[in-house]
Amino acid sequence: MPYRILRLGALSLGLLLVAGCASKAPTSGEVGRSQGQWAAQQQRLDELQGWELQGKVGLRTPQDSISANLDWLQTPYYFRILLSGPFGSGRSVLKGREGRVSLTTGEGRAEAESPQALMQQELGWSLPISALTQWMRGLPADRPHEVQKDALGFPTLLKQDGWRIDYRAWTRVGELWLPRRLKMTYDDLDVTLVVTRWQPEFADDD
Repeated sequence: MPYRILRLGALSLGLLLVAGCASKAPTSGEVGRSQGQWAAQQQRLDELQGWELQGKVGLRTPQDSISANLDWLQTPYYFRILLSGPFGSGRSVLKGREGRVSLTTGEGRAEAESPQALMQQELGWSLPISALTQWMRGLPADRPHEVQKDALGFPTLLKQDGWRIDYRAWTRVGELWLPRRLKMTYDDLDVTLVVTRWQPEFADDD
């Protein structure tokens, strides 16, 4: 399995875990954000069970730069991530549940017991998966962290576990503001995620 394809697959595996009934299209831009909205939506963020989203994901290192289209389904018990290049080329599928994760490409299949183990097995490094569950919602994990906010109270920068998470843009989905663009940096590794469509799922959705 080419190292380039496998690295992209393992990267996307780290970008899972934080969602599908009626589709809710994000509003364009950030028009409508106001003081107090972030604090007021904390309970709804806690109730966010998963999502289905589309967007783009990118990885940059001193040696390489890779980008792909992203289709990500996340539920409390199962996830599936589809990565593809232009016009569906270079298709990679990651899926799994607790205790078993798999990555399938045109070159073959790799398995491990967890996303962290798969990345460590194939790359020699891994992303902080448990923290990503929170970071994708604009929240810190439940351990020491540093956060900076804008004048409206929305987070702009989160530092945790050696990572720097920059929240570059937000989008409104129904009554909830969610990250539209974020960049995660650890040493010389940069991960960028741009969401073009959010479809969240909450505990009280039918």
